[in-house]
Amino acid sequence: MASSEGFLTDEQREMLKIASQNAGTLSSSPKLSSSPKSPTSLLADHQLKLPCGKSPTGGIAVRHVRRSHSGKFVRVKKDGAGGKGTWGKLLDTDGESHIDRNDPNYDSGEEPYQLVGSTISDPLDEYKKTVVSIIEEYFSTGVVELAASDLRELGSSEYHPYFIKRLVSMAMDRHDKEKEMASVLLSALYSDVISPAQIRDGFVMLLESADDLAVDILDAVDILALFLARAVVDDILPPVFITRAKKALPESSKGFQVLQTAEKSYLSAPHHAELVERRWGGSTHVTVEEVKKKIDDLLREYVENGDTFEACRCIRALGVSFFHHEVVKRSLVLAMENETAEPLILKLLKEAAEEGLISTSQMIKGFARLAESLDDLALDIPSAKMLFQSLVPKATSEGWLDASFMKSSAVDGVVQNEDKRLRQYKEEVVTIIHEYFLSDDIPELIRSLEDLGFPEYNPIFLKKLITLAMDRKNREKEMASVLLSALHIEIFSTEDIVNGFVMLLESAEDTALDILDASNELALFLARAVIDDVLAPLNLEEIGSRLPPNCSGCETVRMARTLIAARHAGERLLRCWGGGTGWAVEDAKDKIMKLLEEYESGGVVGEACQCIRDLGMPFFNHEVVKKALVMAMEKKNDRMLDLLQECFSEGLITINQMTKGFTRVKDGLEDLALDIPNAKEKFSFYIEHGKKKGWLLQSFGLSVMEALPTVEAS
Repeated sequence: MASSEGFLTDEQREMLKIASQNAGTLSSSPKLSSSPKSPTSLLADHQLKLPCGKSPTGGIAVRHVRRSHSGKFVRVKKDGAGGKGTWGKLLDTDGESHIDRNDPNYDSGEEPYQLVGSTISDPLDEYKKTVVSIIEEYFSTGVVELAASDLRELGSSEYHPYFIKRLVSMAMDRHDKEKEMASVLLSALYSDVISPAQIRDGFVMLLESADDLAVDILDAVDILALFLARAVVDDILPPVFITRAKKALPESSKGFQVLQTAEKSYLSAPHHAELVERRWGGSTHVTVEEVKKKIDDLLREYVENGDTFEACRCIRALGVSFFHHEVVKRSLVLAMENETAEPLILKLLKEAAEEGLISTSQMIKGFARLAESLDDLALDIPSAKMLFQSLVPKATSEGWLDASFMKSSAVDGVVQNEDKRLRQYKEEVVTIIHEYFLSDDIPELIRSLEDLGFPEYNPIFLKKLITLAMDRKNREKEMASVLLSALHIEIFSTEDIVNGFVMLLESAEDTALDILDASNELALFLARAVIDDVLAPLNLEEIGSRLPPNCSGCETVRMARTLIAARHAGERLLRCWGGGTGWAVEDAKDKIMKLLEEYESGGVVGEACQCIRDLGMPFFNHEVVKKALVMAMEKKNDRMLDLLQECFSEGLITINQMTKGFTRVKDGLEDLALDIPNAKEKFSFYIEHGKKKGWLLQSFGLSVMEALPTVEAS
């Protein structure tokens, strides 16, 4: 028994034998080879069930075998879809079909479609990638003009703060050479390519990311502080930036530490400008101060020899086209200092402009910078403003200064013709203030102002006084505050004081460029004026209402209100400048009250006068008059009038001080009447008495006498 036959019964073996014989017969005829009644179909018709052994169909159950058109045995696909080489069932979407890319008949068009995701590019990301290559190239070549040109061509100027951040952060992690190069590039790009506001925003971003920088760079705080100090020294950041940035950063942050380090370690040190500029020694670039010195040297040499061609060659050899505005500014200053050199200077600037050596923007920038510093320049060159006003029309008429400069807001208030009297007044009061700071002689200053005249310019005097005091030590600040009290008593009205502070606050941003802590200093002056009764709290509201909204001046007024509202504000503000040279106002008031009480209880007139003299505050004697009159009303004792008469006779209390004291009592008469019912009658009697003794000015009393009841002859 053949093993291939499996376990078959005798009947099955017989049927298989017959089927094999029939298959041999049919296979000899091609036409019958594909007949439906082939041996395979017969097997299917009989539905043979084979045991588990091997069957002729290779192990496939007979009932699952179907004869295909190729004559091969194939497995029937489930659901009747057919097998290999068949069409499959209706709407067959079987995903098992496979395209063979090695097939000679392969067509790529038959590949199924596939959606490919694409990332949308962010302009900021593209900008950041591009500036990295610009910075790397600059660090390699050191060509400032090429870096400026590449950045200008890149466009996207709204992203320039990110360039500042990237430039500084990359330089921080490199050698001193790259740090110096970064600072030089910032100075070069300032104003021409990157605006001052963008420089500021870039440094703000650096301060905000200082905590992250400190993770990668060990001494990040010190390096960033040095970059910040260098920016201030190079005039691309105003000193007030540090004060304002402190308010926006938490004290625990690294950015706040950077600001403190820059302020205390670098900008407060003696000769700090030279220290900061030399800190990154070994640079391939000259520092700003060295360039300024070279400009001065070439200008002096030019004035001596008059060789315009050689001067232009030297300017070109400096290789700092971005800094040519400094050439313009220093040339104009030299022309003002030496009027005989003016024709040569104008010739040089005209030649440089026509050659294209100094661009139009650099020329305008140089004139604008000089216009901004005219007030300070006038201290050394009294006729600076007048000379500047004559230079501008000449430059515009000859065509080397763009006419748009005349229309720019930066010089609207400078180019216009100032009144000759006002110019003279400003020159005189600067001298008077300087003499006062040396002598501390208030009566002499008041006499000088009265001799000078022009009371309509009193607000300008106040502005000059405080501006000059802010740039000096605490002694001068205290002297300025004491002087304000004296002037308010003698010759300044409240309106003059208010107008003066308004002028100060309107120019606060310009003042802050020269004085580091100008905003805080002005707030202290304002608050001190309120404590000293020079201004009323309501005057602060008036001052704030006259300033543009959201300006730095409004912030200063709010700061002053906060200072006044604090606990023990009076005592703190009176000592804010360290006490100054004279008595604090509250101390003086206490001493006046004590000496009057001592005199009223039986003291000697001469001794009381000596105590008043010892106070050393002749400008504050109106307080003696006021308190003496109020005490006379309260005690119903006219002995105080004898003291006032003696003081007046000796010249200890002037007629102005006496009138001011009476005026202050009149202003508070309504409140006095609540405690002293007959205060008005008493005061009218004192006025009559003062008139007879000649204590009061003739201008005082007409309207007052009409408002007060008539005193009986008794």
